Amino acid sequence: MAIDLNELNSDDRYRTVAMNQFNSITAENIFKPVYLHPNENTFNWVEADQLVDFCETNNKRLHGHTLIWHNQLPSWIENFEGTSSDWDLMFKKHIQTICTHFKGKVSSWDVVNEAFEDNGELRNTIWRQKIGDSYIEKAFVYAHESDPDAVLFYNDYNIASKKAKRQAILELFNSLRQKGVPIHGIGMQMHISIDYPKNKKIENALTELSDDGYKIHFSEIDISVNPNGKDIEPSTELYDCQADKLTAITKLYKEIPSEYQYGMTFWGVSDQNTWIRTFFGREDYPLLFDDDYNTKPVYCKFKETL
Repeated sequence: MAIDLNELNSDDRYRTVAMNQFNSITAENIFKPVYLHPNENTFNWVEADQLVDFCETNNKRLHGHTLIWHNQLPSWIENFEGTSSDWDLMFKKHIQTICTHFKGKVSSWDVVNEAFEDNGELRNTIWRQKIGDSYIEKAFVYAHESDPDAVLFYNDYNIASKKAKRQAILELFNSLRQKGVPIHGIGMQMHISIDYPKNKKIENALTELSDDGYKIHFSEIDISVNPNGKDIEPSTELYDCQADKLTAITKLYKEIPSEYQYGMTFWGVSDQNTWIRTFFGREDYPLLFDDDYNTKPVYCKFKETL
């Protein structure tokens, strides 16, 4: 489950669900560069260490999200000046300082997040512009050097629905693996809806990724019941469709070899915590618990399917 530390500290219902219902935690925001590395020579460990303490106290696995992304960067990175070598040194320090600090506490990392466009082309991020295409390879090497025991993931959205994207991801990471670069898994974000993508596409993606030997993390699950932003009322019919969708993808996930099943992470606790409402400005109910932290049909069927 993705955790918002403010909610965890301020809402007893949120905290109770987080403690009792989930065994793996991802920081929703506080591990991102803008929070963790606000100034060039300043790392802010306070909030992240609080989450580490929560996980250790409550026996939760902690997944780090994310070391390298093109969004939520502090202004000092966006305005950094220097040669390609200067950028590489800064990049390496950023990754290795973080991985060293959390060594033995964070079990796995989304090392690079969303580096591909849906058409399969590399996204022209600031990291690519300043360091070159090799920034992806370097990120995994630097992370592994600092914490050899951490499980390292590439994380992205639309992996199931966009075949060109998936093929480009596999082509790159298979080639890097052949060079000995430690890439252990692929995070499929799974921001999906009750009818998209089709289950067959999800099945195809799971098969291709696991056949190539990647651990698969359903890393950011939410199932929209209102993807088109209409005026709706939550209904039994909508909630049953949502439950059926999660049941279907959970069964597909369980069909891949167990050694490639890293876990399923929901992107939020209750519907009131979902990023969808604020980001897209629409009414939606995509998570396991409703606005009052009551379980929904999707929760009940998910537990039956596990």
